[in-house]
Amino acid sequence: MFNIVTTLQSFNMVESLENLWRSTGFMTSLTPIWQNLIMMAIACVLIYLAVAKEFEPNLLLAIGFGMFIINIPGAYNILYGTYGYTFTYMVDGVQKVVEIGGVELDGLTLTKILEKVPEISQWIDANVGNFNALDMVHKVEAVENAVHALAPDITGITVSHQVVADQGLFFYLYKGVEWVIYPPLIFLGIGAMTDFGPLIANPKSLIMGAAAQLGIFVTFIIAINIGFTGEEAAATGIIGGADGPTAIYVTVKLAAHLLPAISVAAYSYMALIKVIQPPIMKLLTTKKERGIIMEQLRPVSKTEKVIFPIAVTGIVGIILPSAIPLLGMLMLGNLMKESGVVPRLTNTAKNELINIITILLGVIVGSKATADVFLNTSTLLIILIGVFAFAFGTTGGLIIGKIMSKLSKGKINPLIGSAGVSAVPMAARISHMVGQEENPNNYLLMHAMGPNVAGVIGSAVAAGVLLAIFGA
Repeated sequence: MFNIVTTLQSFNMVESLENLWRSTGFMTSLTPIWQNLIMMAIACVLIYLAVAKEFEPNLLLAIGFGMFIINIPGAYNILYGTYGYTFTYMVDGVQKVVEIGGVELDGLTLTKILEKVPEISQWIDANVGNFNALDMVHKVEAVENAVHALAPDITGITVSHQVVADQGLFFYLYKGVEWVIYPPLIFLGIGAMTDFGPLIANPKSLIMGAAAQLGIFVTFIIAINIGFTGEEAAATGIIGGADGPTAIYVTVKLAAHLLPAISVAAYSYMALIKVIQPPIMKLLTTKKERGIIMEQLRPVSKTEKVIFPIAVTGIVGIILPSAIPLLGMLMLGNLMKESGVVPRLTNTAKNELINIITILLGVIVGSKATADVFLNTSTLLIILIGVFAFAFGTTGGLIIGKIMSKLSKGKINPLIGSAGVSAVPMAARISHMVGQEENPNNYLLMHAMGPNVAGVIGSAVAAGVLLAIFGA
């Protein structure tokens, strides 16, 4: 009884309610509430497209929910951690970092950060005395004197705003993106699901897959000319490859601050490829060309299928080592599949592994789309440029398809060139679908799979080229 009374006496209802109010999202949100609401509405649109329209639901659903949950006011501090400031400076050529969280960037914050800098603390102890005994005015004065005295040795002072303490669930899950672990693992699963037989049977498909990477480099040039840096333009251009994991990989390496906009644009346009590609295909081809029926592909032996991933990895790896993390894992997955000796590992790679990574990748990518980084001019430009990236990629493949159709005297349907973008197998299915609209007896799926899987290789190689250019 005594313990209950003592507890009730020590319980301050007003203070407790104040603490509860201060902990709500209304008080802890990092951005204005109206911006959070806009982002949550955009997230609901993505979820709607995934659920109602079935636009790439395996990715868009997780991305949409990740975007929704992170923009709930106050959620960032729980899911990522306490937002604070990092104080970076140089001492005798050695970089040092001091972090402090949960405070505003003002004179008091700067003083607290400087308190953590050993060199300044030592100077104050030797020349001023007990720092904590000083009032605020004299603390600031002491710090200023210390910085002035140490100025010849302490340089390069910067302050950045980021998560610094009390890291949450998403903080750790994001390491799979930050350390570029998730994209190569996705490629491992894709390789275990991919049949390179159509490409091996028709090696000319590789030309169409390469031509479809036109969207990457045209977009790169456009982005450069509208004010993006080289690294930002490269990360933006990779949207044209129609390959989400590759877009994430390149962006994290070259322009991590653009990850939310680029990843959402890349995956959203992949989901909308059924809407984007057919009008371009019909505009650039004639009715006669779309109705061309292609001869059945030759059978491909198991030996060819086993040699192919080894040969591609070796050749591309020597010429372009920067492409190995993506291309190497893609070919490992395919070698596991085609060898036939590790069915358990193959099934794990193409089912459990890729499913788990897809969930984590989707949610984490969506969670980076916060209002403060998404609602700005750069994001809108990236989303707009993304449409041109997809369009030019489709156009490049179609143009080469038309040329090859002419050279083969009508034996190649140019529609399969549009499958050169690496959205597997969606782009191949669209080529088949548009072909059947003109001729119900036209079965282009397997023919289109050649350029389609070539596009996967092409996007990984293009990523390697961009990374090599910028030394990443």
